[in-house]
Amino acid sequence: MNALDWTVLLVTMVGIAAYGAWHTRHTDHLDTYLKGSNTTRWGTIGISVMATQASAITFLSIPGQGFESGIGFVQNYFGLPLALIIVCAVFLPIYRQLGVYTAYEFLGRRFDTKTRLLGAGLFLLQRGLAAGVTIYAPAIILATVLGWRLDLTIIGTGLLVIIYTVTGGSEAVSLTQKWQMGIIFGGMVTAFLILLARLPVGLGFAGAAHIAGAMGKLQAVDFSFDPDKRYTLWTGLFGGLFLSLSYFGTDQSQVQRYIGGAALREGRLGLMFNALLKIPMQFFILLLGALVFVFYLFQPAPVFYNRVEWQRHAGGSGGSTFRALEQKHALLHAANQERIRAWLDLRDRGNIAAEPAARAAMLAGQNDQEAVRKEAKSALLAADPLAKTKDSDYVFIGFILDQLPHGVIGLLIAVMIAAALGSKAGELNALGTTTTIDLWRHFRPLAAHDEARNVRVAKWLTACWGFVAIAFALFAGFAENLIEAINIIGSIFYGVVLGIFLVAFFLKKVGGTAVFWAAIVAQTLIFALYLLRHRVPALDISYLWYNLIGCAFCVALSLLLQTMLPDNTGHAPSQP
Repeated sequence: MNALDWTVLLVTMVGIAAYGAWHTRHTDHLDTYLKGSNTTRWGTIGISVMATQASAITFLSIPGQGFESGIGFVQNYFGLPLALIIVCAVFLPIYRQLGVYTAYEFLGRRFDTKTRLLGAGLFLLQRGLAAGVTIYAPAIILATVLGWRLDLTIIGTGLLVIIYTVTGGSEAVSLTQKWQMGIIFGGMVTAFLILLARLPVGLGFAGAAHIAGAMGKLQAVDFSFDPDKRYTLWTGLFGGLFLSLSYFGTDQSQVQRYIGGAALREGRLGLMFNALLKIPMQFFILLLGALVFVFYLFQPAPVFYNRVEWQRHAGGSGGSTFRALEQKHALLHAANQERIRAWLDLRDRGNIAAEPAARAAMLAGQNDQEAVRKEAKSALLAADPLAKTKDSDYVFIGFILDQLPHGVIGLLIAVMIAAALGSKAGELNALGTTTTIDLWRHFRPLAAHDEARNVRVAKWLTACWGFVAIAFALFAGFAENLIEAINIIGSIFYGVVLGIFLVAFFLKKVGGTAVFWAAIVAQTLIFALYLLRHRVPALDISYLWYNLIGCAFCVALSLLLQTMLPDNTGHAPSQP
């Protein structure tokens, strides 16, 4: 990065944060601080919902997912549109009718205090962990690639988002997220166009798509019923439905984005905005990763994409092993370029007889390169057992730094940090709100006629969660692909929380005691499934199924326990 990149980066980041803090500096009512302005329109709500979900992990990790495994990850979102329709029809009207600050207030009115605290507690635990990943993810990659100190990167980005989130609350989050998403979309489209321009002359988008398809990177749908496969049509439709339904319907970081606003219609339109655009957006980002894969077929490609980690060992005492692997990979890479060009020539000339053999040779060459990459990862582990060998998260950031012009590099780094700030702000706002309303108010009631004190309490609790997230990120380490790490954490908790809410909405005869203990048992079951997945082969299933299993078990056990309790009636939510 040069001076131009730093200027673009700093002006973008500091400008957005200052804008949000300045425009909401006089927020002094708890209702506005926690819910945002009651004049917010559907466009702002829709963008805020999208920005809260689309963290920096989305723009760092998903292109790497497309590069490594193709666009099949998009199946993870197939259940999302239906989930948002259900949220619009069932969840949102009840939240607005009751005038709640948090989704867990509804549980208190429908059931009892212990069930409300359980729901809030599960959210705080899950989202608190996820907030640490959200801030850690971009920091570890940016620090590694750009040579920044990791701890200072974590602290710097964390403090920046704490300042404007604490200053302006929910309204500041929504205001800044509009500009952050504008920067994000502009940056990603710019990267896509430059990538197409940098492809070999005459190849173009169509030719690149043919190569990606031949290499197996464009298989969007897998109809397999194999439960071991993480991403299939069925895990996306069913596991993805329950994951999305729980996230958008019960996770306060999302609920808080749409329960305010001018009217019920605005919240519904904001959610439908996401139902229509989320899958195309994820598809576009995955496709970008698949095209980066094609790009590196014709350009010198590293044997390991976390180049800082690789160079650290290549320059050490065992450097000869690493240099030999580099040379072996480079020779195979050059040889396979000739095979790819031969296959393209036969395909363009319509030589149907010879094309299959050329394609098979091309794929065999690619497999040979992947075998060397596996050797490289084994060499890293032999040199350092703690080395992180998952390098797909470094592919896109490496492409940005190596291939894009200065100024655009600064813009794309700003995209990563803007996404981190937007998602982080939404999480902190929700964590502070839930702690204020669902926990603090039970032990230290908010002053009915002292709005300034109430807002101070909410601000302090929001800031505390920000510092907790920074502290967690400073000591965290994640071996999984980062986008998967976020979804795994969510899937462990979301199914059970969703089960509690489905009982609340649809099973009026089930009371708080039955659903409380059912949720405790169901959550214990999910923990056991996750912890035993490597020890018991039969339990090693896609994490997306945890959402369905946790939800179904919670609902079924609630019904069973209610039949055993002396009081066989629940109660409907009271009216505000």
